Amino acid sequence: MVNGPSRASTTGWVIPLIVLIVGSFMSVLDTSIVNVAVPHIQTELGASADDVEWIVTGYTLALGVIVPLSGWLGLRFGLTTVYILSLVGFAVASGLCGLAWNLDVLIGFRVLQAVPGGVLPVVTMTMLYQIVPREKIGSAMGMYGLGVVVAPAIGPTLGGYLVQYVDWRLIFYINVPIGILGTIAAVAVFPRIHPSTWPKFDLWGFLSIAYGLFALLLAFSKAQKWGWTGYRVEMLIVSGLLSLALFVIIELEVANPLINVRVFAYWPFTNSLILIAIVTTAMFTTLYYIPQFLQVTQGLEALPAGLVLMPSALVLIVLMPLAGRLYDLIGARWPAVIGLLLMAYGQLLLAQLTADTPESSIVLWTTVRSLGTGLAMMPIMTAGIAGLPTALTSSGSAMNNVAQRVSSSIAVAVFGGLITAQQAQLLSDRGGLLGDNVNSLPQLQAAAAKGTEGMLAVYQQLQKYIVSETYANSFLTVGIMCAFAALLALLMRSGPPQAAPPAPAQAAPAPVAAAAPAEATPIEPVIMAGPTVSTPERMPEPVPVRQAPRHHYETFEETEARRNEEAAKAHSGVHL
Repeated sequence: MVNGPSRASTTGWVIPLIVLIVGSFMSVLDTSIVNVAVPHIQTELGASADDVEWIVTGYTLALGVIVPLSGWLGLRFGLTTVYILSLVGFAVASGLCGLAWNLDVLIGFRVLQAVPGGVLPVVTMTMLYQIVPREKIGSAMGMYGLGVVVAPAIGPTLGGYLVQYVDWRLIFYINVPIGILGTIAAVAVFPRIHPSTWPKFDLWGFLSIAYGLFALLLAFSKAQKWGWTGYRVEMLIVSGLLSLALFVIIELEVANPLINVRVFAYWPFTNSLILIAIVTTAMFTTLYYIPQFLQVTQGLEALPAGLVLMPSALVLIVLMPLAGRLYDLIGARWPAVIGLLLMAYGQLLLAQLTADTPESSIVLWTTVRSLGTGLAMMPIMTAGIAGLPTALTSSGSAMNNVAQRVSSSIAVAVFGGLITAQQAQLLSDRGGLLGDNVNSLPQLQAAAAKGTEGMLAVYQQLQKYIVSETYANSFLTVGIMCAFAALLALLMRSGPPQAAPPAPAQAAPAPVAAAAPAEATPIEPVIMAGPTVSTPERMPEPVPVRQAPRHHYETFEETEARRNEEAAKAHSGVHL
């Protein structure tokens, strides 16, 4: 009886992890595959460019609202139940998106799709840390990274093929069979363990963080059109920041916080969150602007543009599991430092981009950047979550996903605004120089002799070079950010992973202190710090004013004991 649960605990996590990767891969893939289809959707549905952008903007805003709620849903209804319902909901919503008959309906279904799409990454990471033994967490996160990092990388290629040779609606329909198969596998593999706790819903905390993220994402998404100094953008940014500050105050006071902000008291996690934001910024700016450059500036179709990024995606597929094993052997510091330096070098290579850059050079440069991403991403994320007590894993997972979603959206919006401003300024300056020197070069004289048609070709060529230069400047900025991140990565811990740190009394929320008033007093040192009791057999009486909370965060030892007990009882041998 002793060896059975132990064996299940060390080897029985691979198949459940594969099932979790299906859900994570499906939800993250959708964030990049849709970008390729936006121009085709605009043409078929007869929408304006401003209106069709809400296909992506609406999905992003809904994600910002639902991601903070994911941790509470897992505690309230059980992780297995929430995961299965999210898979079903995502598949159904994807099918509805494919059936959309006009733009308004499609936007509505995209918002509906974002609800399970935001829950899936948070729930899968929380389940991963309950399934996998701590000494194998690096290898598991390397496999999990196939869904988090590889899915956005292959999105442009897959989306380009479907859009160019089949139909744009298939980018949504493809999720339906994947969701059905994933649901069947989840029902077969994961035992239905009903939750034993009923945490109270933190309504005010949810409203404050939901509005804060919604306002910031909307402001950065529309800043280019509304103007960075416009009153709408300024009001959204100020009110969003104030709402997030209010959220922190609320979460520090309530008994059952929606997201326990005390995770920021642990520097390894806070440091990893900063690094994740920078890595995500580098990854999504490249995935967003390189396909645009290839299609708009160099005139490639969607599929050839996606194929240029395919080698970098293949590098991630190979490197992510290896990076996880490397973390198990030597820790996160050196994989993160080397990976971030490779990313910085790859971004500096992309900063040499011109309108005439051959595709082979872009393939090489993006592959170098992907080498760094694959080496750094999962060790950074794993070390951050591993630096938290087990009780805070769910909150840390939710905060990780918030950082990834917000940083990717803000990065694309901010760099888009900078690129647009640079293009306008450079086009004005160089266009003025072009007009003053039209007679100084034979080529310009020949173009001017052809009249408007000849000068139009000159200005189009000039615009291509200006677009290339502004993209190159953005990649240079991201490269500098990655170099700075490499310095921060030197502060990460080196060596094989250790046990989760204990939650100190001052960092633990109120529910932990009074979760089990009838148990032995060594669990609660704060209560024992009162007046000395003369009789040793007398137990400390619970304070009448402090009501026992409805939820108890487990310690690492309690989780291990419960996992072994339920693994012996469950038919599959796997506990969730």
